[in-house]
Amino acid sequence: MTERGDRERGKPMRQLVLHDEEMAGAEVIRLDEDAEEPRPARGMRRAGWLLVTCGLALLPWLYVLATGLPATATVTHWPVAWVGLDALEALGLIATGLLAARGDRRHALAAAATATLLVVDAWFDTTTATPGSDLATAITMALGAELPLATLCARLALRTPNRPA
Repeated sequence: MTERGDRERGKPMRQLVLHDEEMAGAEVIRLDEDAEEPRPARGMRRAGWLLVTCGLALLPWLYVLATGLPATATVTHWPVAWVGLDALEALGLIATGLLAARGDRRHALAAAATATLLVVDAWFDTTTATPGSDLATAITMALGAELPLATLCARLALRTPNRPA
């Protein structure tokens, strides 16, 4: 079907033009309103439904945890848990930064994982802090460092250029 044929029948022609400073010209991609999204491969669909099923199965477990966990707990390796989490964040930030600086599209994967770690850290810092100066420090760290860095990483993960690797 030609563009002219579509116009003669009164069907509007839509085009998406991608611009990139590194490109000599522009790539034009025709968008058909009637075109269906390509169907994912069978294995991908199965993996997707397996993940949905697992997520739904966790919902009753949340109730069990909420009603059955003690209000306080003694943790033997508390420093190891926090140092390990912060070490993973540092590695994630370094990997994301190096990949992004090199223009490697894989920075999006590192950025998504790092954003997740930073949000988890902010969540657990604020929810496990004792009232007073510990809570104030946790909130300050969350609002001043962890959540802004998570936002930056999320933006990097979502704004990946569509160039070949």
